Amino acid sequence: MRDRTLKLLLIDPDRVYRTGLRVVFEQFSELQVVAEAETIAGGLQLLTASDNASNVPSLALDLVLLELSLDRSQPNQSVELQDCRQLKTQYPNLPVLLLSSLQEPSLLAAARQAGVDGYYPKGAPVSEIVAVMRQVATGSSYWTEVISNRQEAETLENSLPTSSNILIKSWNRLRFSGVGQINATLAEVTAQLQIPGLPVLDRALLAGQRRELLAARWILNKLLAPPEIRSQGSGVRGQESGVKSQGSRVRSQSVELQVRSSLPPPAISPVVTPSQLSLKNLRSALFKSTRAKLQFSLENLTRTPLEIDIFREEKKRELLTLILRKIEDFLEELRFSQVQMPQLKAMQSVLLRDLWQAATIEFFGRYSTLQVGDRNLEIVSALLQDAVVVQTGILDKIPLVFDFFAYLLFKTPLVIDNVPYPAGSPEAMERAETILQNLLIQLANGVVQPLLNRFADVEEVKQSFYDRRLISTREVERFRNNLSWKYRLENYIGEPQKIFESRYELFVLVSRGIAKISVYAPRSQELKKLSGIPLVVTLALELRDAIAPRLRAAVAFIGSGVVYVLTQVIGRAIGLIGRGILQGLGGALQESKNKRF
Repeated sequence: MRDRTLKLLLIDPDRVYRTGLRVVFEQFSELQVVAEAETIAGGLQLLTASDNASNVPSLALDLVLLELSLDRSQPNQSVELQDCRQLKTQYPNLPVLLLSSLQEPSLLAAARQAGVDGYYPKGAPVSEIVAVMRQVATGSSYWTEVISNRQEAETLENSLPTSSNILIKSWNRLRFSGVGQINATLAEVTAQLQIPGLPVLDRALLAGQRRELLAARWILNKLLAPPEIRSQGSGVRGQESGVKSQGSRVRSQSVELQVRSSLPPPAISPVVTPSQLSLKNLRSALFKSTRAKLQFSLENLTRTPLEIDIFREEKKRELLTLILRKIEDFLEELRFSQVQMPQLKAMQSVLLRDLWQAATIEFFGRYSTLQVGDRNLEIVSALLQDAVVVQTGILDKIPLVFDFFAYLLFKTPLVIDNVPYPAGSPEAMERAETILQNLLIQLANGVVQPLLNRFADVEEVKQSFYDRRLISTREVERFRNNLSWKYRLENYIGEPQKIFESRYELFVLVSRGIAKISVYAPRSQELKKLSGIPLVVTLALELRDAIAPRLRAAVAFIGSGVVYVLTQVIGRAIGLIGRGILQGLGGALQESKNKRF
């Protein structure tokens, strides 16, 4: 199957998920999505039209990727299962793989009876999904532990006496249903926790929800473990011992089944190495994915102010899309010029400056003018005069640029946490996309910075580019002051700390806006070059790491001693004195009372 293209039909009610799946599959040269549909009925119409109509090309499918509707209502399920049977009846040789978030054993078993050839859960690694797709497309069947455990339980139930069978079935039905619902919710919560830029409060709430779900799954498995099977009534001693031994075996199998059902589906080893994509397909998949993410919100979710924050969202999107296209064009020019690896390393600074200049010229217009006072100035000519400032302040500090260009021009592996990942692997593609998004945002900051330095308070600029919330002179000046403080703190404190901690901070595009993540990278050479205040900052961090634990221990010891003296010594003394005073007062009152009588 790997020798030819695997043609796919995607059937999923979620259009966004289908688009994402298509983008992911484009990373694999042997996979091709030839058609999509929201329902099984829609997929059947496509297949029928391609077979019967002469003016419609044949789909010639190799595999159908199917998702049953998330609506758990019984009528909808029956209709979908009936459509699935009709699909397999009309096309018995067309393999169907259920790639679904559903985990209810009864529904999955019904799908298997309807003719589905395999099942794998959504959210699994792409390499595993592709491996299962290839296995099912060759005519094999694949079902994860969810179904096999269910069948094992049914076999176990059928081996029991009738009186015990009903009880065990009820127990297993409750347990499988509850564990399935918990696992589905757990997968959703875990996926949300992996979103970069999540607010601290949301992350804490999701983490707490995840712990509760794990605890609930453990408790459910404990409470609904199949009950012990005991012999009923009196009988021959041999029969009684036989029943007891059978109950013992049932209990041991039930415990084993319980443990298996609480585990996630087993990971299977991919049958192939990472897809050997061509350079053109590699770049196409990467830029297409990033271009799609530019359609989401571009709100800054970090605490770090960005120059582009002053722009309206449509202007931000326009600028970032323009820069993305420029990077793509520059890569094509470098490919045609047949630049070599050593030349690329030496040209990095020049390439970034040329990218910045090209983006600035096209975004503002080469011959655009601006009326400032009594002068009519060319915007681009004025902005390009700040090339040195932008180069030293922003462009030269963009990390991993050489690694990114080498990856897309020469298919060099990307090193992630000291492990090299080959070009085309999911890990390398994810890291390359992260570097590209950070490069986009930093280049856009470089385009906006000269505008803020030279024409920040010009009314025509405000009306054309700025966010309405930042259009007043006071807000503009406050915004510029925040940026100024950001650069000071970053140069003297933030950057030395990141160098000392061997990491980079990258801005990335997520569904909610612009977030920030940290990635590990060796920076020992930069650490050796630090001097002045940045060096003092690293020494202070090292001193704090050395002293802080001992200081905290000393403070805790002294605090414990102070608490002991206050409570056990001074507190007892005050208590004795108070008790003596109270006794004296009581004796005096008693004596005065006796004198009266």
